[in-house]
Amino acid sequence: MLLTVLFAVALLGAALILRAGLRDGGDSQEGAPDVRPRGPLRQPPHPTPSPPVPSLPSPSRTTIEVPERGSGTFVTARSGGETVGEGSRPLRYVVEVEEGLDVSPSDAAEEIAGILGAPRGWAHDPDNAFRLVGAGAPHDLSIKIATPATADALCWEGIGQDTGGEYNCEVPGGVVVNLRRWAEGSPTFDGPIHDYRALIINHEMGHFLGHSHMTCGGEGRLAPVMMQQIKGLNGCVANAWPYDEEGDLVTGPGV
Repeated sequence: MLLTVLFAVALLGAALILRAGLRDGGDSQEGAPDVRPRGPLRQPPHPTPSPPVPSLPSPSRTTIEVPERGSGTFVTARSGGETVGEGSRPLRYVVEVEEGLDVSPSDAAEEIAGILGAPRGWAHDPDNAFRLVGAGAPHDLSIKIATPATADALCWEGIGQDTGGEYNCEVPGGVVVNLRRWAEGSPTFDGPIHDYRALIINHEMGHFLGHSHMTCGGEGRLAPVMMQQIKGLNGCVANAWPYDEEGDLVTGPGV
């Protein structure tokens, strides 16, 4: 009986010692890592999303609608310009666009003025000078941009030439530019559309100044601006300007 009592007392003492140890070391044990939070918890980083790719604007219009027939009436550009060239009597010209076309008269006038005033253009000849004038101003010639049918009618009326819905012409009192050529260029001319427009203006203005048609002056040479380059180059290199880079007139045999 005594042994049983002593064993029970021993067990009770061990349990009390164990409880005391647990109470002293349960919150912070020696050598254990401190896992208490320090300030607000930080969320694991997320990858920064790539900025959205901005939607590109629609490509600007690169082609001009070419109706076969237009109104037959014209809108004259109001803009004027300075005289270019050294000639004593500048040719005053207006730019007219058939009403209802996808061509701005003021933009066309500005482009044509740049062509006539270019270093390799007809203004390089010291006898020539040109001046763009606006609607209502006195002028010596008009440069008209017209639909194929209207261009045909004007060319036939002016010089009796059948332009077949394809070609430009010089008529008494001015120049007629076929909208198809202004908008689409020519398959024989490998270059920017502005350069082909320069060929149109320089060729027809050349006629107005008294220059006749020419043909290729030799294999690999620049085509004269007075050559009908749309009908073939005959071995020459397409060229939009009356003068070459050295300032010499580009010529060839007359036709």
